[in-house]
Amino acid sequence: MKAFYRRKGSRSSPSGGVRKFGTFGGVFTPDVLTILGVIMYLRLGWVVGNAGILGALAIIFLSKSISICTGLSMSSITTNIKIGAGGAYSIISKSLGLEAGGSIGIPFYISLMLSAALYIVGFTQGWLWIFPDHPPIVVSFITLGILLVISYISAHFAIRIQYLIMGIIALSVLSFLLTPNDPVENNQLIGTFENAGFWEVFAVFFPAVTGIMAGANMSGDLRDPRRAIPLGTLTAIGTTLLVYIILALFAWRYISPGELRDNQMALTDNALVRPIVIIGILAATFSSALASMVGAPRVLQALAEQKTVPAHRFFSRRTRNHEPRNAIVFTAACLAVALLAGDLNALATLITMFFLITYGMTNLVVFIQQSMKIISFRPTFKIPPFISFTGAAGSIIIMFLINPVFSIVAITTIVVLYIWLGRRGLKADWGDIRGGMFLVLAERASKLAARFPRHQISWKPDLLLPVDDPKVWTGSLVFIRNIIYPSGSIFAFTVTDKNTTETEKALNELLEPIQNQNILVNSTIIEDNTFLHGAKLVIQTLNAGALRPNTLFLTIGKSDGKDYIIKELLNHSGKFNMGTIILRKHQDLGFGRQKNVNLWLRDKSPNWHLAMLIALQLIQNWDGRLHLITSTTNESDIGRLYRFLENISDQARLPSLTEFLVLTGDFEDNLIKAPRSDINIFGMPEDPDFNFMRESAERIKSSCIYVKDSGTESALI
Repeated sequence: MKAFYRRKGSRSSPSGGVRKFGTFGGVFTPDVLTILGVIMYLRLGWVVGNAGILGALAIIFLSKSISICTGLSMSSITTNIKIGAGGAYSIISKSLGLEAGGSIGIPFYISLMLSAALYIVGFTQGWLWIFPDHPPIVVSFITLGILLVISYISAHFAIRIQYLIMGIIALSVLSFLLTPNDPVENNQLIGTFENAGFWEVFAVFFPAVTGIMAGANMSGDLRDPRRAIPLGTLTAIGTTLLVYIILALFAWRYISPGELRDNQMALTDNALVRPIVIIGILAATFSSALASMVGAPRVLQALAEQKTVPAHRFFSRRTRNHEPRNAIVFTAACLAVALLAGDLNALATLITMFFLITYGMTNLVVFIQQSMKIISFRPTFKIPPFISFTGAAGSIIIMFLINPVFSIVAITTIVVLYIWLGRRGLKADWGDIRGGMFLVLAERASKLAARFPRHQISWKPDLLLPVDDPKVWTGSLVFIRNIIYPSGSIFAFTVTDKNTTETEKALNELLEPIQNQNILVNSTIIEDNTFLHGAKLVIQTLNAGALRPNTLFLTIGKSDGKDYIIKELLNHSGKFNMGTIILRKHQDLGFGRQKNVNLWLRDKSPNWHLAMLIALQLIQNWDGRLHLITSTTNESDIGRLYRFLENISDQARLPSLTEFLVLTGDFEDNLIKAPRSDINIFGMPEDPDFNFMRESAERIKSSCIYVKDSGTESALI
């Protein structure tokens, strides 16, 4: 009989929901069809004719850099949170609160809706090239009616239509590349920008790279958005970048600069099969309109679910097959009014501004959480902070390069919406990082931080250290540093009725090495006759502060003379919602090589969140390996317990090298069977056995910590 069983940590794939979309249909297809729009057919050649091939490639890469940064940021954060319906709205709301999410989400919805109107107008113009005698308004309304029918039936029907459209666009691009023309001699590497300057040409082309959130807008209808959004979005960005580069090279090689500048149908006129290209133009504008028609109502429905918009009860309703038909009908009605209003070109720039603000905020959300260094932000898809910062800053800079007036109008609109939503007192079903973010800003932000109380999502280890004798705490403090670094804090105190000056000096010398590592450390000396009474006063006093500790850290020695003090402090800290850590340091081995961590879990115990968070902090600072261990006396439970450990690992996003161990036999014997580690972490029962704590460290030849949750921590957030 084997004493224990090992299995490497693995990720279980989430179970698929009923009639949900996968990566290709739900993200890649709508993204590609929204990006490859009418600008590719009618304006890409003009860009090459003005800028030359090097200038055109510079414009393409500069435009795509914002999309790439935003796509990477969106991919990162969607692997860290359970994204809800609404795509970017959900991301921003869950990070910065409903006010920020709504102030971005409402203009984003309006932009999506008006984009659909612009695409319908573009489709109408393409139709009139073929049938010039048809009334434009009739063509536009028939197109709107077809879009409404397709989206009203179901998103699945719309996606099937988009598969056909993608095939048509692929054939039209192929028709470009198979041109019968001979190469043009002496084409320009850098153009003369005869019709417009560099930034004007850039502004004309930039809308061609928007649309990367068409798939994210479907987040509520995806089987596994955590996987589908990163994979589908980044693949779509890469695919469309390749298409733009190839078509730009084709235009430069086979068509003269003068024809490219003067004839917007230059690419079409030089294609192998001109009719298929014209059909491709119609298909591109129709597919872009369809993607907006499917995505916009889902953003509106997500806004309504959180009561962010008026008539939220009406717009939040879904049918049995999960279709937001009320939102679809309302969006179609708004589109009809927009089409009747006439020329929408004046709004096109403002629409681009709102898209850019949405991209910028998505990047900013990621950058803020990266900068805060909170343990809850541990996406499985990681990016360097400079990417999210570049995406955020680049979006704002490009806004003002395109049109400073519309940029100010867009920003002002969002500020007004934020103030309006803030006054409504919206309450979300989730936590956000605002409380933690303001706490990081220290004293000047303390009043503001109090408005946004701490939530599990912004948890970090803020330890309260009762130090009875500073001279004997040096070894333990090195370990404490590894628990709190880089974003945690310490509030240390000691109680004395003797020379406070000497005691204060000893305490400051003890804490100085940690303070020098840019860790927030506060300390004080309490004058009192008894240590226990003074410690209770500290806990009570700190409870009223905005920067109060959340975890009490204690040590237990060889003798039981101070056990009653530890027990009293445990009970007292529990009254004030503080977690507890008790360290039993091995007398000779200390913390070993500071590499391996054994985390012991019981499958039916709720008391493991703080223990797991501490384990994550340690392996992060030790660059070590985690062993997730459970014990049973019944071998028939082995399979179930492995599934329990794997499920916990997947939900908590533990490192891929985590090992799972199920030990069989008596618990005290299993302590010896477990792999050697530098620290063992156990949950603490309601009535802890201090003698057992002392004996365990010597028995397994390792330092041990015993942890009790406060109920305010979560390793799954």
